[in-house]
Amino acid sequence: MLFCEQCTRVHYEVVPVPVTIKDIARAARMSHSTVSRALRNHPSVSAETTARIQRIAEEMGYVPSAVARSLKTSRTRVIGVIVNRIADPFFSRVLDGIQDVVQDRTYSLFLASANYGLNDDQAIQAMVERRIDGLIICATYMTREYRERLDRQGVPSVLVHNRSAEDAENAIYHDDIFGGQQMTRHLIDLGHRRIAYLGNAHAGRSSHERLQGYRMAHAEAGLSVREDYVLEANSGTAQSGAWGASTLMALSEPPTALFCYNDLMAIGAMSALQKAGLQVPGDWSIVGFDNITLSAFVNPPLTTFDQPKYRLGQQAARMMFDLLDDDSEAAPRPGIVILRGSLLARESAAPPAE
Repeated sequence: MLFCEQCTRVHYEVVPVPVTIKDIARAARMSHSTVSRALRNHPSVSAETTARIQRIAEEMGYVPSAVARSLKTSRTRVIGVIVNRIADPFFSRVLDGIQDVVQDRTYSLFLASANYGLNDDQAIQAMVERRIDGLIICATYMTREYRERLDRQGVPSVLVHNRSAEDAENAIYHDDIFGGQQMTRHLIDLGHRRIAYLGNAHAGRSSHERLQGYRMAHAEAGLSVREDYVLEANSGTAQSGAWGASTLMALSEPPTALFCYNDLMAIGAMSALQKAGLQVPGDWSIVGFDNITLSAFVNPPLTTFDQPKYRLGQQAARMMFDLLDDDSEAAPRPGIVILRGSLLARESAAPPAE
């Protein structure tokens, strides 16, 4: 009902009434329960009847009520996702994989950002208060205490790149040791013997495992690692990459190649070297990790390790639905999944000039 001040009359606004299952049942001349099952593609209803009911529902403009469905099933059909930084190009692609699987199951996402573990507790509390059905946590420090808290709340969780040292019960990891080996071995095969590694102190497990792969590749080639070539920055940003390159350039015998924890750091390192008048890859070779979109468009295009980011997100979402669909405590749990990417050779790495 609206009141018009100009004509001093009351006008009535017609608000469309949502179509209900009872309305569809009357139109189809079928029972409420049959219509309800047909709309959910239940196998007890024939394909012909299901198609007819769904056609009638579409013609009548029926929209399922998420509120009613959640009251009936005790589920909100919402999956929570926590990431360190939403703006990180790595996680944007992981989120694409999660989103596509979640949408196929007619669920929604509730997204929160935590800054390197500082706000994990608040982010988890916000998720629980919104009665999410499950929580996917991407690349943060998910301690046993947090997981037990979620268990007490009855919220299943799946971890992507958990950075804490301990293994989680349901988690998706990338084989970072293998990736670190591949990147270092590529530089060794090009002829480099003075190879540095620039890690990220806040990345925890993933940075340590890439460093482990770096050390293993050296050992396999019969080479020793110079400890002054191993640095840890305080973040995974381009600025940290520039800091690392500047620190290494100041050594009496600088390296000829640099393996960076991620692409952003590699891009920052490359920029610092070029500003100092050095050629990449003529004077230094630079390699990164992750294969973010930007890595193909810098000059020169960056050699990197192509993590299956989209597939990491897909697998995490599928694992979550395996947990939600599992009504039997005796059924096997999803467990831990480890994926492998592949080296992507571009133009930022070449044989040493000397």
